[in-house]
Amino acid sequence: MKTKRTFSLFMTALLIATGTLTSCASMNSGENQTEENVQVLRDPYEDYNRRAFRFNQGVDDVFINPIVRGYQTVVPSPARTGVDNALRNLNTPTVLLNQLLQGDLEGAGNALVRGIVNTFVGVGGIFDVAAKEGIEHEYEDFGQTLAVWGVDNGPYLVVPLLGPSTARDYAGFFVDSFTDPLRWYLFNIEEDGLYYGKTGMTYLSLRSSLIDVLTDLENNSIDYYAATRSTYFQRRNALIADQKGQSQDTIAEFPEYDDF
Repeated sequence: MKTKRTFSLFMTALLIATGTLTSCASMNSGENQTEENVQVLRDPYEDYNRRAFRFNQGVDDVFINPIVRGYQTVVPSPARTGVDNALRNLNTPTVLLNQLLQGDLEGAGNALVRGIVNTFVGVGGIFDVAAKEGIEHEYEDFGQTLAVWGVDNGPYLVVPLLGPSTARDYAGFFVDSFTDPLRWYLFNIEEDGLYYGKTGMTYLSLRSSLIDVLTDLENNSIDYYAATRSTYFQRRNALIADQKGQSQDTIAEFPEYDDF
């Protein structure tokens, strides 16, 4: 029964993703993709997005940021780094799959080596031994894969509690979530709570990495919403352009909301 329920949820996610991507394609207006698959910014739902953005700001100020600051106070920096490394290591199957789907065999090989080395030598990924040997982490997700395949990013969206993304990248997020081997394994052995705990810890770690960057951005921006939107698109385009071997040196450094 558990397997059937999981499969049903997965198929539902795929249907949602397919519908979203169809909408994205219809919004392309016949424009050709650039050779680098770098997309232009479109925000047709700006009024709604700004309201959702203000709501998220309120939730952050009242709830999220105090929890994150408490986490940073209680857990020392080396321990937080170990948590980040372990969570990133757990995401290796997703990175590996997307590297293969993008046709990046070198990147797939690096992801595989990183996963093996960090799991067995780095104590389950707590220590990033592979990075010390020159094999750096390269984040990949299905949203990037769709972009490499030429799928338009669709409209910019700010979803309450989840934050900024695009129609294409939200579709990619759902596909990555439902195809995560760890999720399938834990759900099939009736350990759903462990997976949700891992998801919650990933969110906390990501918000911890973002909090200072976002605070600085807010304090130094005339329009915080527009600044966040612009920086988000720059970061996503940099990640996508990297598939074509382009430099990211001129792109603002901004931790990705799902950068694990």
